[in-house]
Amino acid sequence: MSRRRAPLAVLTTVVVTAATLTASTVAHAATTTFTPTADTYVDSSSTGTNYGTSGQLGVDNSPIKRMFLKFSVSGLTEAVSSAKLRVHTDDVAGAESPNGGTFRAMTNTSWSETGVTYNAQPAIDGATLGSLGSVARNAWYEIDVTSYVTGNGTFSIGITSSSSDGADYDSRESGATTAPQLVVTTGTTPPPSGDPVFVGAGDIADSGSGDTATAALLDNIQGTVWTTGDNAYPDGTASNFNTYYEPTWGRHKARTRPSPGNHDYHTSGATGYYNYFGAQAGPSGRGYYSFDLGNWHIVSLNSNISMAAGSAQEQWLRQDLAASTKPCTAAYWHHPLFTSGANHAPDTSTKPLFQALYDANADLVLFGHNHQYERFAPQNPNGGLDTARGIRTFVAGMGGAGAYGFGTIKPNSEARNTGTRGVLKLTLHSNSFDWQFVPEAGKTYTDSGTTNCH
Repeated sequence: MSRRRAPLAVLTTVVVTAATLTASTVAHAATTTFTPTADTYVDSSSTGTNYGTSGQLGVDNSPIKRMFLKFSVSGLTEAVSSAKLRVHTDDVAGAESPNGGTFRAMTNTSWSETGVTYNAQPAIDGATLGSLGSVARNAWYEIDVTSYVTGNGTFSIGITSSSSDGADYDSRESGATTAPQLVVTTGTTPPPSGDPVFVGAGDIADSGSGDTATAALLDNIQGTVWTTGDNAYPDGTASNFNTYYEPTWGRHKARTRPSPGNHDYHTSGATGYYNYFGAQAGPSGRGYYSFDLGNWHIVSLNSNISMAAGSAQEQWLRQDLAASTKPCTAAYWHHPLFTSGANHAPDTSTKPLFQALYDANADLVLFGHNHQYERFAPQNPNGGLDTARGIRTFVAGMGGAGAYGFGTIKPNSEARNTGTRGVLKLTLHSNSFDWQFVPEAGKTYTDSGTTNCH
């Protein structure tokens, strides 16, 4: 079985105050994640047995197994706009199934987790909320329950299966990382307007809780999400992504444009990374791609493969930049060309990519790898201050993994911090960009400013 995180408290989104963020940062929607107050299952082959303290839940039709979940929703102050039930299949042989079950509302919300048996089970008597088809082991699945969860209150959901090859899920006793989740969004999120927002970080999800804190920041920031690699520790396996990344940053997957890191490549060919992100990671196995946001052309690059002058990636980059008609350009990848970090020195093998960007008058490059935040003045590929054509760079490795220290501070380093996780929010204007370091709840470090495009 995969390693699990130690149990955490209920994952509740942090509401960030206006004193921390600018008004344009905070959306009108808030998301709160609840874990069950009770969950259990019953088994027709053991009609008097209670499974309330089991770490596993099951649905089946031979023998008959039925699951029961109960959530207590409180603290909501606005109307519910979305409610999603998320369940995680167990990481054991046989947990997978061609039929993940049918999910129904229940009128009985007073049943006790330790009192339910097959002979004494509450009725699954409400409306059908949804169903799951084939499910794999050690993976998350989601059901839309907005029609049922309409505000504060207690809600019971029963799950049955018509398949004799049933599915097994993790219960709340398995720990918060894999326990069922009810993700409730309140208020309304206005459609994106004005200049696009580009927000993210690198070095993200491991067995700690740092990525929970930074994912909570993303809950309240609209825009496209980027990553600067090392998305799932320690080895970028499918299990690492499903166990660590998926419950936190994974809820923003649909709007994420990632890049891979060296830990993602601990799995041969980074197959965990490419299978998890699919088409969002660009052409399969290549790891570099580009897209446009407003007046900006943005390039995600792969610092884990050849970057030499004349390499396939470097030649593709030059052609891609030459074809762009956008006035502003940004790029991001994992290994930093410029950094004062003590753990990882500047990686000069990335210089040909930076040179190609500099030759094309690019404006912004983002890195990860060192678990800290650092901002550099605009520089040329040799690290010289260049206020005319230089590219402003950021090391943004504060996405959740343990903090690294600084060594000798490099020339042109203008701001730096370690020990505060957060995200870097970029607002991409028609001929400039604003940056803002948004710290995790309870921390005060921030950094902000504006740079014009060339």
